[in-house]
Amino acid sequence: MPLPTDDLHQYLAFAHRLADAAAAQSLPLFRSHGDIEDKAAATGGRRFDPVTAADRAAETAMRDLIAATYPDHGILGEEHARVAGTSPLTWVLDPIDGTRAFITGLPLWGTLIALNDGERPVLGMMDQPFTRERFVGTGQAAWLGELPLSTRPCASLAEARLMCTTPEMFTDAAEWQAFSGVARRARLVRYGGDCYAYCMVAAGHVDAVVEAGLQPYDVQALIPIIEGAGGIITSWTGDDAQSGGRVVACGDRRLHAEILAALAA
Repeated sequence: MPLPTDDLHQYLAFAHRLADAAAAQSLPLFRSHGDIEDKAAATGGRRFDPVTAADRAAETAMRDLIAATYPDHGILGEEHARVAGTSPLTWVLDPIDGTRAFITGLPLWGTLIALNDGERPVLGMMDQPFTRERFVGTGQAAWLGELPLSTRPCASLAEARLMCTTPEMFTDAAEWQAFSGVARRARLVRYGGDCYAYCMVAAGHVDAVVEAGLQPYDVQALIPIIEGAGGIITSWTGDDAQSGGRVVACGDRRLHAEILAALAA
């Protein structure tokens, strides 16, 4: 059952408060040469998995605000343990999506905030405090500040601007081969971007993002933004993308169908 409009407006206003609280922690530490911890070292992972004081402080600030305002809501975040709420509503948080960009001084990171109603994310926000850009979506509409967002018509890969954060996210040969088959057919391919690339799909500057190895907190906030701008975001098999994993986001459904077919070939 959809959230009542008044409730959605209330939660949207609260999401802005969460973004402000996170920015108060992360922005002063951006380009500050702070300490960096490798989470992979603790688990024996081979790929560098950085976390900074800004990641942890920003998520703590948002969690504290949720607990004080909506103590019955659940919380799923990247840096701290999951909180099971008594309400079906869960806030899904990634305090700094794009930590590698953050630690290299590039403003291609953002704070991701989603509200999941127990079935799917119904509200999504990507806040980039350094550039002062805040992308918001409800699934029915999306906007940057007060500017409505709309995806770009793009009927085929031959015309498409394709993005992916890094080739390293394709962890086996089959994934890499599938992605490469898509990338070879695109007009333009760019790496980098993290959450920012998805917002550029919503804004009509990028046509598709193809990625793998995502977590729920990497993608849930982006779903209402992409869909609200008229795009589509699914798994590589066309299923629900909210659990992460292998994800395809497109501004045009014709392009989405072509990419899914190419990935399955």
